[in-house]
Amino acid sequence: MTRILFICHGNICRSPMAEFIMKAMVKENGLENEYYIESAAVSREEIGNGIYPPARRCLSAHGIAYDPNKTARQVTRADYERFDRLVYMDDSNRWWLKRIFPEDSEGKISLMLSHAGLHRDVADPWYTGDFEATYRDLTLACGALLEGR
Repeated sequence: MTRILFICHGNICRSPMAEFIMKAMVKENGLENEYYIESAAVSREEIGNGIYPPARRCLSAHGIAYDPNKTARQVTRADYERFDRLVYMDDSNRWWLKRIFPEDSEGKISLMLSHAGLHRDVADPWYTGDFEATYRDLTLACGALLEGR
C-alpha cells in the first residue's frame, strides 16, 4: 500500500483538495486497497478548522466527494514513518518541513508539481481566490502521482 500525505500551510485549501482529488482518482481506477491518503498543515493556524468553503465549492463543482468532517491537523515527526510520500505545495511549506524533518534520508519529501515535470508552486487560492487554477494544478499532479511519477 502506498501512503501519501499532502501538505500545505493551513490544511484548509490546497492539501485537502489534493487529498480528495487523489482519493477520487484512486477510486475511479479501482485502487482503493492500494492507497492510503491524508493531508496536513505545516502551521498550527487552522488546526481543527474544516475545509475552506470556496475549496469545498470547487471540489463539488467538479464532482469530487470530500469528507465534510475533515479538519486541519499539523504534520508531526511520526508522519515521516507513517507515510511513503510527503508531498508539499510550495517552497514555503518545504522551509517549514525542513524544521520538522531535518533530513529526508529516504527521499520521501517532494514538491507536488514536480511529479508532473514542473518545478513551481501549486497556485495558492488563499491569496488569489482562483480555486480553478489550484484545481488544475492538483489534478495534473495527482494524475502524475497515480501514474507513478
